[in-house]
Amino acid sequence: MRIAYLEDDPAQAELVRHWLTGAGHSCSHCSNGRELMTLLRRDSFDLLLLDWEVPDMSGVSVLEEVRGAGNRVPVLFATQRDDEASIVGALGKGADDYMVKPVKQAELLARIAALGRRAGIEDSHQEESFSLGPWQIDRGRRTISVEGTVVKLTDKDFELACYLFQNVGKLLSRGHLLEKVWGIMTPIESRTVDVHVSRIRRSLHIRPENGYRIKTVYQHGYRLEAVTN
Repeated sequence: MRIAYLEDDPAQAELVRHWLTGAGHSCSHCSNGRELMTLLRRDSFDLLLLDWEVPDMSGVSVLEEVRGAGNRVPVLFATQRDDEASIVGALGKGADDYMVKPVKQAELLARIAALGRRAGIEDSHQEESFSLGPWQIDRGRRTISVEGTVVKLTDKDFELACYLFQNVGKLLSRGHLLEKVWGIMTPIESRTVDVHVSRIRRSLHIRPENGYRIKTVYQHGYRLEAVTN
């Protein structure tokens, strides 16, 4: 999973980043809340891991802004605050889970995996075949049909289309798509994603009259969304 991590203790941040990357996740670390909010405006993540008491803007304030913007990304708090009021308050404001420091490696990874399953993020749980509107997707045969007619796609076009079809309504940054589809972990300036999105829009007829569109979000990325009349 792509995880954004808010923690102002350098030693703790380095340890947790080591755990996360060792478990196959990617981790973008921020040491203060404003830095994290800037990151979230240009990139997208599968999960937010937040400390509460950090400089500039608290973890719970970050949570409030994220939820206020309609972002339903799973949020896990890992903080020294262990009083009932803080735990209940964070969960009431939209956090999905809460851990009290010191965080244990196995428990943290297990909770992240559970949140991923709940949000439908785990790749191992992807369906072999499924349908969306006029499209029929068969992962086993690596084909996508439009109203029964198979469309010829390159491997990357197929993988990109599958990822968008399985994340309807989610705003996905170019960096997110580069990592999930191309396996590129380091952000790069590239028109690769834009070219492939344009191609699958055209070849798969993803347009409002078919019930869906791929919306371009300026300076961020793309969202496949249902079009209501």
